[in-house]
Order: sequence, then structure tokens, then C-alpha cells
Amino acid sequence: MRSLVPVPLIGKTALSALFSDEVLQRFLDAAAVEYAFIKPDEPRPCFAVLLGTFAEDALLVSDLAFGRNARTTDPSAREEFATTIVPRFGSAYENSVRAWWLDPADLLRITRDAGARGLDVLGSVHLHPDWHRLGPECERGRPLSDRPTPMDAYVFRSSGWPLNVVCYLERRHGGFYYSLAAWDGECEPLPLRVLVRT
Repeated sequence: MRSLVPVPLIGKTALSALFSDEVLQRFLDAAAVEYAFIKPDEPRPCFAVLLGTFAEDALLVSDLAFGRNARTTDPSAREEFATTIVPRFGSAYENSVRAWWLDPADLLRITRDAGARGLDVLGSVHLHPDWHRLGPECERGRPLSDRPTPMDAYVFRSSGWPLNVVCYLERRHGGFYYSLAAWDGECEPLPLRVLVRT
């Protein structure tokens, strides 16, 4: 998949990602639901497509859309995981629950719906849970964060989307805590700001 809209850059300065607080809350709510079902053998991914507009100096994220994970149902996804992902990124990706492959029909629907509302597909946001605490023993020494994994970098570069957000979520002391980071299609960091309502 390639972005349908070119990324406007000003000189060599990367655009900022300006995030709606409501969009962020919708994603965090969905991520918390998935998090509650995580088991050592079931990572439970959470993924959404980011929608918005391109401004002269920013990517304005004003909505998101969820789609189905076609990882286990799409023959192309199964083939890519078997022939490319698992050999390149390790046996952890043999687990069919780990990682996300957006259903192509859902991406088409999301893109059309966004266009009808005057919005562009800007990129994606996905969950990194504290898998080093929740996952199997072999994951203890590999903590996740809001930084892209090598697999994320592969997906970011392959998708061509200008905005890729990683949301790290952990439960500690009875509550959820998160951090966010934004990355461009080459895995370079982008400034990310969340709207404050006054």
C-alpha cells in the first residue's frame, strides 16, 4: 500500500503530528479493552487507521477508523508472514495473534469514507503493551516501548504512510499509563502533540 497523498515537507523539517484528544481517547479505550484479554500466549493487538488533513506545517489527526485483522484469513497475509516476516523477524511472529494485517476491504472502505468526508488517510496507530511483563518468559528481556520494533519499521516503510504512531500501554499501581511517539515512513521521529481543550 502506498500513500495516495504526497507528504508536504518544508525544507528538511519534518511535519508535526497534531492529534485530537478525542481520537487519542478512543484509541486508548479500545487498547485498554484488548489489554484486558492479553495472555502469555495471546498478545492481542490493537490497530487503527489515522484520518485527517495535511496542513502546511502539520498532519492534523481528527479521526480514526478500526478495521479487521486479516492476518489469519487473507492468503496474502499468511504467505507474507510465512515467507518473509517469520524468517526475518523471528518465530514469535508464528503466533497468529501477534501483529496486524489490515483487511484490504476495510482499508478500501475506510479510504472511501474518509474521502467522502474530506479527510485523508494519514497513517496508523498501534498498541505496544508491556509484553515483557505479560508475555511468556522468553519476552522478559525484550521490553517494548513507544519506539518501533524492527517489524514495525518494516511495516512503516512498506506502507508508505507519512504518520505511524506507537502507543505504549502498561498497567501499574491500579491504573493504565501510556506514552506515544510518532514516526514517518522511514522510521524517523516526528514531533507529536495532543490537543488540550480549555
